[in-house]
Amino acid sequence: MPHFRTLEGLHLERAWATIGSFDGVHRGHQVLVEQMVASAHASGSLAVVVTFYPHPAVILRAIQQPYYLTSPDERADLLHSLGVDTIITMNFDRELASQSAEEFMTFLSKHLGLRQLWVGPDFALGKGRQGNLPVLQEIGKHLGYTVKVVDQVAISEERVSSRQIRSMILAGKVKEASELLGRRYGVSGEVVHGDGRGKGLGIPTANLLVWPERLLPANGIYATWVVRGDERLASVTNVGFRPTFDNPLVLPRVEAHILDFNQDLYREKIEVEFIEFFRPEVRYTSINDLLEQIQKDIEQAREVLSHDSRTPGLPARPPKAES
Repeated sequence: MPHFRTLEGLHLERAWATIGSFDGVHRGHQVLVEQMVASAHASGSLAVVVTFYPHPAVILRAIQQPYYLTSPDERADLLHSLGVDTIITMNFDRELASQSAEEFMTFLSKHLGLRQLWVGPDFALGKGRQGNLPVLQEIGKHLGYTVKVVDQVAISEERVSSRQIRSMILAGKVKEASELLGRRYGVSGEVVHGDGRGKGLGIPTANLLVWPERLLPANGIYATWVVRGDERLASVTNVGFRPTFDNPLVLPRVEAHILDFNQDLYREKIEVEFIEFFRPEVRYTSINDLLEQIQKDIEQAREVLSHDSRTPGLPARPPKAES
């Protein structure tokens, strides 16, 4: 899968493209991209996604805290799974933000040989978002592309958006977020050494080194699947600071206890898929009280995961766009 970090040196012909942040590649994104891919391939054209890193909101609103639902590479992999031929992840900075819609579209058309631009009904680009649909259509008359507008997707009468998914995840509503994503929300990382507290208590955990910019669910305890290659392993995962122990953590940590598992995962890369939120982190007055609660969490996880009807890790098919 071609994944470029710049348009410089890239020269395509007769490309059909869509432009956006596509963070999370949620169900709304999936509908737009799949429709564009099907139409482009039916006409013998390339399907191209132009996206950005950092996210424009991170630069323009000076966001400091973890924000992303997907890393640039994860996003590219998800887009590729939808049939996209070429993905360009452009560096978004103040200079790019200052370009007019006509400047940006001229640059894009030069490198893509753009023939169709696929967007949602509220799409706009360029300085001050002045490049709305009528403006882009007018620019297209001069540059040789047409604009195709795809209706937004709504679930339970609510429009699917990355912003709404972020809000759900920050509130621990991972089941609701998964419905909008069309797959389980997960975080991946290398398993690193912790301080051994879990192992010493007879409940060993895999401690993930997560990309610092990745959005973590609300602090608390979750039923999860640990994805290890082709395996999916039932688990209970703690996100947070472990307040029961002395010297609690400065930054939140993702620690997964895999049920009925005793292998060493150190330095392996795994993913934790969040299925259901159980409870917030609580400071217990004794280790015995904590251990008693952890056993309850483990039994609850067994019950929840035994009734997890969808095959773990397989995305749901996105719904059709509303007309």
